[in-house]
Amino acid sequence: MTFSNLCNEIFFKSTENYHVTDSVDASISNPYELKTIEYYLYLKNWIDAVQWHFEDIIRDPQIDPIEALALKRRIDKSNQDRTDLVELIDSYFLDQYKEVKPLPEAVINTESPAWAVDRLSILALKIYHMNQEVERTDTTLAHHAQCLSKLEILLEQKKDLSAAIDQLLDDIKSGRRYMKVYKQMKMYNDPALNPVLYAKK
Repeated sequence: MTFSNLCNEIFFKSTENYHVTDSVDASISNPYELKTIEYYLYLKNWIDAVQWHFEDIIRDPQIDPIEALALKRRIDKSNQDRTDLVELIDSYFLDQYKEVKPLPEAVINTESPAWAVDRLSILALKIYHMNQEVERTDTTLAHHAQCLSKLEILLEQKKDLSAAIDQLLDDIKSGRRYMKVYKQMKMYNDPALNPVLYAKK
């Protein structure tokens, strides 16, 4: 099984499992062994699924402002959890390929493997929700056709992105490419770097 196949299988399972309750407050029941790559991939997609629905909820024009602020805080934390997990998955790749010596002509990729995997996880959610739109029976024929066309594009994108991830990993393994990981260093979450926060000390 290729790594992208593993990702897609786990992302599909996580997305399906999340929608059993379809609640941002549902507790996660990760079926994989703790600290394995499978465990982290499942957790990654679950976080993405919860955040997807956070973003839906906060766009309700009738939402109570106090509830919206509390939800914004949850979105901020979710974003940080997502970033931390992507960096953890990249650490897995760094360990996997630590013995590989890059070839003299090796080049660096524009994004790390885990950030490509991040996009694949989001794509799994887009496909799930677009398929829901296709299956709706309370819409117009035009809406159905438009959503079906978008779903076909998303499925093609999934195929292309999956192939690109596998090619990137193969290139790193063979020394044709090398990876470096730059931490996101988000400043607005750090009380020592956000001027609004440190000015209040």
